[in-house]
Amino acid sequence: MAAGHPGAELAEAEADVAYWLIKSEPGAWSWEDQVKARTTGWTGVRNYQASNNMKAMRVGDRCFFYHSVEAKCIVGIVEVVRESHPDPTDKSGRFGMVEVEALKPLASPVTLAEIKADERLQHLALVRQSRLSVLPVDAAAWKIICKRGGVAP
Repeated sequence: MAAGHPGAELAEAEADVAYWLIKSEPGAWSWEDQVKARTTGWTGVRNYQASNNMKAMRVGDRCFFYHSVEAKCIVGIVEVVRESHPDPTDKSGRFGMVEVEALKPLASPVTLAEIKADERLQHLALVRQSRLSVLPVDAAAWKIICKRGGVAP
């Protein structure tokens, strides 16, 4: 797209968006809780790799909201609205948090079983590192999962 074209700025902005998956136990914080609150701090992450993933998040990045434990499915999409800053629930001061805002639910939740069954998604950390709570998702996988969930990427 040529510079100065009305869609060029939007396409460039979309190219800068990174994609993630964040997990929550629905009994502790559900998609419904997120929608009701609209914006919330993603606190309580105490795994270094997950924490580093949050430190890499930028305002405007998109995250799948995943219900862990029994449900094991992606149920919604949130957007990062504040980058990593100190997590007030961490008394050690080592871990941070981001703030996310609910954007939209998936029309149809996408289960972990569906993701594992799709050869195109076998590389995802969700499949390879199932205990990690904050995971990167590449753009191709994002589009596949959005399509399966019945929402536009």
